[in-house]
Amino acid sequence: MKNFCGRANPTTGALDWVEESEEYDYHQEIARSSYADMLHDHDRNEKYYKGIRAAVARVRARGEKVIVLDIGTGTGLLSMMAVTAGADFCYAVEVFKPMADAARRIVAKNGFADKIKIIDKHSTDVTVGPGEDMEVKANVLVTELFDTELIGEGALPSYEHAHQSLVQEGCEAVPHRATVYAQLVESPLLWSWAQLQPLEVDGTRLSPPPAVGRCGGSHSVCDIQLGQVSPRSFTPLGPLCTMFSVDFSKPISSAPRSYSSRFVARANGQAQVVLSWWELDMDPGGTVVCSMAPSWTYPHPKMAPWRDHWMQSVYFLPAESKVTEGQEVTLTVCHDDYSLWYRLHSPCQQHPQGDLLLSRPCCVCQAHLVWTRPRFGELNDKLRTESYVSALRSVLKKDSVCLGVSDGSLLPVFAHVLGAKKVFALENSRMSKQVIEQVLESNSMKGGVELLEIRPEQLTSNDLGGEQISVLMGEPHFSTSLLPWHALFFWYCRTALAGLLRPDATILPCSATLHVVAVEFQDLWRIRAPCGTCEGFDVTPMDEMVQKSLDFRESREAEPHPLWEYPCRALTPSAAIMTFDFTQCVPQQPIVRRGSLPFIRSGRCHGVALWLEYHLTRDVSVSTGLTGPVDEQGCCEWSRHRKQGVYFFRSGWQSSGDGRAAVSYDVTFQPASGDIKMDFSMDQTQTIGGTL
Repeated sequence: MKNFCGRANPTTGALDWVEESEEYDYHQEIARSSYADMLHDHDRNEKYYKGIRAAVARVRARGEKVIVLDIGTGTGLLSMMAVTAGADFCYAVEVFKPMADAARRIVAKNGFADKIKIIDKHSTDVTVGPGEDMEVKANVLVTELFDTELIGEGALPSYEHAHQSLVQEGCEAVPHRATVYAQLVESPLLWSWAQLQPLEVDGTRLSPPPAVGRCGGSHSVCDIQLGQVSPRSFTPLGPLCTMFSVDFSKPISSAPRSYSSRFVARANGQAQVVLSWWELDMDPGGTVVCSMAPSWTYPHPKMAPWRDHWMQSVYFLPAESKVTEGQEVTLTVCHDDYSLWYRLHSPCQQHPQGDLLLSRPCCVCQAHLVWTRPRFGELNDKLRTESYVSALRSVLKKDSVCLGVSDGSLLPVFAHVLGAKKVFALENSRMSKQVIEQVLESNSMKGGVELLEIRPEQLTSNDLGGEQISVLMGEPHFSTSLLPWHALFFWYCRTALAGLLRPDATILPCSATLHVVAVEFQDLWRIRAPCGTCEGFDVTPMDEMVQKSLDFRESREAEPHPLWEYPCRALTPSAAIMTFDFTQCVPQQPIVRRGSLPFIRSGRCHGVALWLEYHLTRDVSVSTGLTGPVDEQGCCEWSRHRKQGVYFFRSGWQSSGDGRAAVSYDVTFQPASGDIKMDFSMDQTQTIGGTL
């Protein structure tokens, strides 16, 4: 049996469906899973263990046999904790078959095969009765069904079914309770991820389309490492509100509901964003608490446990509204069976009721479907915009004929404002074309840019009205790009358009450089590090399974991560190791670069970060990675707008920082596929350097 998997193709700018073996799909899921992150989360594991011990003890004190149901068992860790705590038997449910197989090996390796039964089904398909999946109903319910939004993995329907069919009335539950907290804030930074803001280009104000400003946007949660958003970036307008709690030991309904919290505003400001997180009470008394609160809520931020499988949530209100200090306002959270959303009301406003209140926000302007939240932030970045405007201003002439090649880009609009004779833009989809049309129309520029829904290789002189292109421009940005170098599709477009360019045509950007730096991650290394032993249990079969999946295809590939969320230190200088000259066509032969980067700081090297820097002109560049110099301690500031590539090492390397050791690189750009193959290794020699 074969599977078809989507893969970005930099040569076409498309998401290709590639036929792979049936093993490929689950190897990908295992290799990029968060299982290792959860196993490394000592705070989570320790508190689950305490809660399980207490629950088992309470059932024992009632003189009952302890029968545990563990839904979403993963490695079987929580079931092994339960048996160790004195449970008589555990039914461990895991729907992902490769993970269920690994759990069987782990359970057997730790000597619990006679006390734990792995059931590889969805919990709603589990049957109870003599000879069935479960012989009897359980009296202890242990689950780990949560995501950053608490309910996004279907926790409510799973609990609802479990109480109806799989557990006894009055059962103990670990966790016992979850509580959701929220705080209303003003944050120009976060709001810039939700709405297009006015821009000024050469004295001309560009306003966002009214439909975009009125649109409630996408309902999906924005989950981030909120601890990396400085408290200086937002103003709390109210207290931290307790929005609602769910008692997992009692029957639960997954039906849509709403909860409200009324408070008095503590400051003047624009109500824009709701910051939210949750905590788990592992016992009825709430003495064992596992909190997702961001690090800046702790007396000392370093006290906060780090985890990537559960983060914090940012919700954008449907529209910003003015709030004054002392004003009474009501914050309402609504949920269906998988997601949450928020609304704000004041006493003078009519509160929506019933179905209107419970209706999820959805995008009606199309912009929130075309532009991701980081993309909104990128378009709203005034310094970045000024770089592009400055570069365009330096190359445009009164007779310039411009062609823009980027998805949902404002560059063609800028070129029109700056006085180009004629501006064309290629758009990859009808929807992105319509969004840019809205921008033009709302600024009385309809017809100022001719938008063409044509692929570059299909464009003809007739499409350009017989004109030749004097300025080919791109950010570049393409919606299918996952890794930084996927945007090299711009180079392939430039090559396809070569016959339509004037001999003296300007290409903007004129080139790009691939940059690398070896880093020590503060915490991100945990997601790829083997665990070995977790809370005293041997989970090496899990490590072996993950490594096998990494070796299946991924061992020499980078993966995308937004590094602004994951602090790291540079242990080597950052270096440009490869140049892509857009003034020339894509070469026929591979570009190969080999060299090494000396360790100049001590630390444990976990991997290499990679990104592109675009040289718009000789004097103007835009980075998709580091946004400034690395400081003396090696601390890095990363662009929030794009994900960087990260090449993880199987095990970290300890560096003394004396320059006698280095990271060697062997990097090849393959023109036929548009891909970059890479290999990094430790070099103990003193031959340092490399060539572009």
